[in-house]
Amino acid sequence: MMVFWFVAIALFSLLPMTMTSTATLLTDPFLQLPGDSSVQIVWFTEFEGTRHTVNYGKDLERTAIAKTTQLSRTQEDQNSNIPNPPSRPTARPIWRHEAEVTGIPKNKRLLYRVTSVRADGATATSEVFTLAAKPASGRALKVLLTSDHQLKPMVAANLQKVKETVGQVDLVLVVGDLINVADRASEWFDDAAGGAFFPALQGRAHYQMKSGTQYTGAPIIQYTPMYTAIGNHEVMGRVSTRNTLNEQYGDAVPRAIAEQQYAQQAATVNPTNSSVVRDTWIKNGSFNTDTYEEIFSLPTSPSGAKRYYAVTFGDIRLITLYVTNVWRTPSLDDDARGKYRERQADLNTPENWGFGQHIFEAIAPGSPQYVWLQQELQSPEFQQAKYKIVMFHHPPHSLGENSVPAYTDPVQIAKRDATGTITAIRYEYPPAQDQILQDLVPLLEQAGVQLVFYGHSHLWNRFVSPSRMHFLETSNVGNSYGAFLGEKQRSIPTNFQEAYAATGNPGGLEPVMPTIAPLRNESGQPLPYIASNDITAFSLLDTETGSVSSYYFDTRQPNSDVIKFDEFSLR
Repeated sequence: MMVFWFVAIALFSLLPMTMTSTATLLTDPFLQLPGDSSVQIVWFTEFEGTRHTVNYGKDLERTAIAKTTQLSRTQEDQNSNIPNPPSRPTARPIWRHEAEVTGIPKNKRLLYRVTSVRADGATATSEVFTLAAKPASGRALKVLLTSDHQLKPMVAANLQKVKETVGQVDLVLVVGDLINVADRASEWFDDAAGGAFFPALQGRAHYQMKSGTQYTGAPIIQYTPMYTAIGNHEVMGRVSTRNTLNEQYGDAVPRAIAEQQYAQQAATVNPTNSSVVRDTWIKNGSFNTDTYEEIFSLPTSPSGAKRYYAVTFGDIRLITLYVTNVWRTPSLDDDARGKYRERQADLNTPENWGFGQHIFEAIAPGSPQYVWLQQELQSPEFQQAKYKIVMFHHPPHSLGENSVPAYTDPVQIAKRDATGTITAIRYEYPPAQDQILQDLVPLLEQAGVQLVFYGHSHLWNRFVSPSRMHFLETSNVGNSYGAFLGEKQRSIPTNFQEAYAATGNPGGLEPVMPTIAPLRNESGQPLPYIASNDITAFSLLDTETGSVSSYYFDTRQPNSDVIKFDEFSLR
C-alpha cells in the first residue's frame, strides 16, 4: 500500500508520460458569473496542461482560451474517502481553468464544450452542453433553493428528483455548507462514496441508498449558473501541524486572538514589517475561506470580496451575506471544547481554547458588512427589483438545533480559585446582542425584502413575519439533526445567566404549516417541518408566478412520486 498516495501522484506527474495514457477532466465544465452577453466557464483537472479551451457557438466554431491557476490549499488525509489515503494531511495538486465566453445573444443558448491538453499532448474533452448569458428582466425563471449538501446521503437523490420533476432550472442558489471540510479535495471532486459536491450537481454521482437504489444527481450546473453563500463548513481553521484536516477545520479562533499573538511575535515572524506577511500570518493563525474563494467565480463587493455580494439575475436582486459562525458541540461534559465551555484539561493553556461559537464576519451596525448592506439596500438595483431575496447560512428563525444560542460573539466568563487559577470557563450569548434578530432582520424588513433563505439545521421549515417577510430554511438532504417541538429538547445549559430555548423557534415566530400536504406524526397530526433521514425536500422559486414551491421525496420508496407539499407567494 502506498501510504503517501497523493505525494506519489505529484511525483509521478513530473515523469515523462506516454501518449497512450488517458487524460481526463476532474469535473465537467460549469457556468459562473453570467454577464449581459457573457458567462464564465470553469472546470478542473489534476494536471496543469499546456492549453485549455472552450469551443462554443452554433457549430462550436468560436474559441475562448482559459486561464489556469492551481488551488493553493487542497489536500487529502487519513479521513479522505479515496483509494489508499495518505496517513496525514498531504497536498493534492488541482488546477482550475476559467474562460470567458462573450458575444452571447440575449435569451439565446449556444453549444459549448471544453478541451484540456496535457503536457504530453494527450487531450481530455467534455461532452457538448449549452450556455446562456444573464437573462433579461421579465423572463420567467425557475430557481433551485438548496443547502447543506456536505456529501449527505440524500443529496444525489434530491437533485435527481429536481431534474425529473421540473426539468432544467435557470439558476441554483446554495446557501452554504457545500462540503464538510473545505480543504479536502475529494469532498469537492471524487469522494469514493459517490456523492461529492460537483458530481452530484453534474449528474455524475453514484450514491447508493439503503434501499439499494443508486442515484446519479443531475446535470444541472453545466447548463445553469450557481451562486453560493459561505457556511461554517467552507471555513478552515488554523493552519497547523494538526493530525487531520477535520482537526484543522475545527481549530478556528477569532481574528482578534491571532492579532494579539502576532503582536507578541511580530519582530520574529516579520522582521521586514511586511503587510503581506502580517496578513498571511494572522489568517493562517485564525481561519480562512481560501479554497472556497479559489473554486468559485462570484460577484464581489468592495469590502467583502467574494464573501458577501449582490447581483441582479432577471427580475431578482440577490444579496448574499457572510453570516455564519464556528460550530461547537453543545455538550457540557468536562472534555467538551464547546459552545458553552472550554475543556477542563485546557483551562490553563489558552493556545488550546476554542473561544466558544464565535462569529467569522460581523453583521452588527458599524461593521464593514453592515455598512455595505445599508448601501446596497438603498441602491436602484435593489429598490427597483421585482423580487428582493437575501440569503445567508445561519438561521434567523428555526426549529433546529443550530438556532441556539443567540447569534452573537460569546461572552467569556472565567471562574478562579483563591490562588487565581482558572477552574472553569463558560460562554454566554446575550439575546439582546443577537446580530441577526436585533440588527439584520429589522434592516431587511424596513427595506422590503420578500424572502430570506438560509440553512444550517438540516431541515425544512418556514416562517412569516408580521410585515409579510418570508423566512425559508430548506436544507433537508439527509443526516437531519431534528426539529425541536413538544417533548424533544435541545441540549442547552440550564444554570447559566442567560436562558436558552430548549424547544420551538428562539426567534419567536411560529412555524407555518405546509399549505398543501404536510407530513404527519404517528398520531396523525400535521407537522410544520420535515426533519428526516429518509425523506428529502427541495424548493423552487418560479418568477413568473412569484411562488415558492416545496417538494418532498421518500427515498425508502424509490418508485413513489415526488409530492408538492407547500407553496406560498412573494407577491
